[in-house]
Amino acid sequence: MTRLLSRLTLAAVLVAGLIAGPAVVAPSTVDAAQASVFSSCNISGCADARAARSGWSSLGFPTTRAWYQWPAGKYNFAGGRYYNREAELPANATYYEYDVIPRNQGAARDAKRIIVNRSTGATWYSPNHYTDFYRL
Repeated sequence: MTRLLSRLTLAAVLVAGLIAGPAVVAPSTVDAAQASVFSSCNISGCADARAARSGWSSLGFPTTRAWYQWPAGKYNFAGGRYYNREAELPANATYYEYDVIPRNQGAARDAKRIIVNRSTGATWYSPNHYTDFYRL
């Protein structure tokens, strides 16, 4: 009987987790061999990425993971250092990641990011959380 109750409790916890879902959108892991890097950005979303780059530039490209105030009462999240572990972007550089779309502070984040080399200003847009990179 105790074993049955333990299994029912475990099942209830798992079902509750599925119903409630994660508080933050969790991007899937991508195999580095599948990542694509493009020399220019001409897809839907590039204009938003360029606007985000301008906004983050006006804030000095902060390096601390945090929410930052954005115009019109919104906020945007700076994700801190991007480590380029899969070596999609040029090596021997330090990169930082920034969300593209402003939202209410603390809201779930989407997959759209810009990645910036603060030393050179080189910027890439990733509409799908590091599956593809488009140079801005």
